[in-house]
Amino acid sequence: MAVQPGGRRRDELRALFAWPRVYDRAKAVVRNGVTTFVVLTVTLWLMPGVRATDVVDTMGLVLLVAAVGAVLRPLLLAGVIALGGWGAMLLGVVAQVTVMAVALELDPSKRLSGWPTVGVAALLAVVCAAIFDWMVDSGTEDTFIKEARRLMRGIRRRQARQAGGRLLTLRRPQPGTEPGLLIIQLDGVSEPVLRWSVRAGNLPTIGRWLRSGSHVMRGWHTGLPSTTPASQAGILHGASDRIPGFRWYEKDTGRLMVSNRPRDAAVIERRLSDGRGLLRDGGVSIGNAFSGDAAINLLTVSHAAFPGRSARGWAAFMASPFGFTRALVLGVGEVFTELHQARLQRRRNLQPRVSRSGAFLALRPASILLRDVNVSLVAEQMARGAPVVYCDLVDYDEVAHHAGPARPESLQQLESLDRMLGVLERLGAEAARAYRIVVLSDHGQSLGATFRQRHGETLDQAVARFCGPDPAEAPRSPAEQEATREPDYPTAPVAPVLVVSSGNLALVYLTRHAERPDRAGIERIYPRLISGLAGHPGIGLVVVRDEDGPVAYGSAGSHRLTDGTVEGVDPLLPYGPQTRADLLRHQRAEHVGDLVLISAVDPVTSEVAAFEELVGSHGGLGGWQTEAVLVHPADWQITHGDLDGPDAVHRQLVDWLDLLGLRTQSARPDELTAPAPPAIEQFAVAGEDRDGAAARLSHSRDG
Repeated sequence: MAVQPGGRRRDELRALFAWPRVYDRAKAVVRNGVTTFVVLTVTLWLMPGVRATDVVDTMGLVLLVAAVGAVLRPLLLAGVIALGGWGAMLLGVVAQVTVMAVALELDPSKRLSGWPTVGVAALLAVVCAAIFDWMVDSGTEDTFIKEARRLMRGIRRRQARQAGGRLLTLRRPQPGTEPGLLIIQLDGVSEPVLRWSVRAGNLPTIGRWLRSGSHVMRGWHTGLPSTTPASQAGILHGASDRIPGFRWYEKDTGRLMVSNRPRDAAVIERRLSDGRGLLRDGGVSIGNAFSGDAAINLLTVSHAAFPGRSARGWAAFMASPFGFTRALVLGVGEVFTELHQARLQRRRNLQPRVSRSGAFLALRPASILLRDVNVSLVAEQMARGAPVVYCDLVDYDEVAHHAGPARPESLQQLESLDRMLGVLERLGAEAARAYRIVVLSDHGQSLGATFRQRHGETLDQAVARFCGPDPAEAPRSPAEQEATREPDYPTAPVAPVLVVSSGNLALVYLTRHAERPDRAGIERIYPRLISGLAGHPGIGLVVVRDEDGPVAYGSAGSHRLTDGTVEGVDPLLPYGPQTRADLLRHQRAEHVGDLVLISAVDPVTSEVAAFEELVGSHGGLGGWQTEAVLVHPADWQITHGDLDGPDAVHRQLVDWLDLLGLRTQSARPDELTAPAPPAIEQFAVAGEDRDGAAARLSHSRDG
């Protein structure tokens, strides 16, 4: 039976004036009025030369602010959305200050005069509002959640209006029933750190999931290199073997690649992408190194752009007094917190430690802002009904690099990330899909004093020392020098011996050799280089290609990786049972160094010595840096064994997406099955057949 126009209007009025909706609006109006009254009172009190006025005048100014905001905010928000990108970031705060400034200028009592004074007062009022709201919420995320819910409901109502559902736009949208998946990456969090924090009761959201049985936690092994770009190349594209480190040198182009540099990340992604990435079917990438073939990329390094005009959540966050300004105010607080924490480390002489000044002071507030922006963007995509969203949250990793992975300030960042997971869980009621949440990390971190702190020289200086002549030897004759001299190659744009470090992993390149030289070739040119590095107390492993395949050298022995032959003391022992397989896989990576160096690991504390000035590091082997974590719904089965390497995690996530029906085309068998290991004739002993070599490689993977 058709609905009569009169009946439809009555339904619309009931929906519009339903008690829950009226109550929510009234509560919001009262809250905003009280906030504005307190903020204006404090602002006028702080401004010099402002004459006192009574409460009635201030209440009138509150009403004026509300009226100006009702007129200007929609126009300013439309401008922010139209600009997108940088414009949203710049105009967002301007929009808030403009509303306050116009109201103060129109104030009938004329307590402030002149636009400079009015502008200062308006800016002060906006900052005070952010602080006051945070204090009222007792430091919780309640206001942030309210704003995110408002944004999500607005998006869903617009979608309903576009679909012709007039009545639906007046009612609160109902939660979606179609499945969806949120994958949240906690950058740099090791499985031992997360498990300990849960057991200590410091992570109420993840702890509740685990104790209730809705989720389970398990570790997974990252392998080498243990860096975000390599892990995300594997998790998002199933191609971790394309990345040998955080940085590397490419001999064929003479180019030093840095994976967090946007132009380099774009080049790398073109190599990774085959159109079948994890996010290929309408997925969204937020804050990642690579896209995973996502349909929408927001703050993704390889796409090197801020969200555009289509990302309303970006604009709304920037223009909201509970968004950018709040994050900015809290970020400034983080700077003072960082200064205080660094001073405490110095006063207590806490070791190991590194300097926490300079650029790191800017990284902490930037990570706070990025976290809130990312969560706002995730909320927007939940409202739009994106089938799968993958978002990287970097707060913990940034702080742990300079404070240490298990230090109190790092664990505080982990607690804040747990709160963000609680925010996303609460926002699920406003989402267009029934989202399940998977939490994972891309690697861990290992503690340790740096290589320079321990040995009084950088790795570059040590390599240069071993490349020079031995001061204890007698000068060589001209004939001997001619026999060992480097070939007369054209001058390279970089040093003849280039050291590229990623945590406690370093790749050493002989840049004038187009091909990768073997041990004999290196020793003809630099006779002391390999033995000198292997005997250095700060270096645990030197891996170099020999005629029998890659060999790992230590100070008292060697380990041939293809067949496990050990001479002397096995240098792999301090690094764990998976080291041989990790090194073999790494040797097959594109653009791997002529020498691969891993710093020494303390057998008692598992501390490593980063070749960079970081007290918490990752990239190589040793300690917790290769112990990543996966938290997933308990009713989902692990179908890919021990999850050895990020490519295995990729296959597992594809399997779950296929289970949820979120792949528009069912996953092909090769997407769910580990590829056969490549032939290793290049590593095999002369005269040995392929089956024997493959059998040994299979054994090395198991061990």
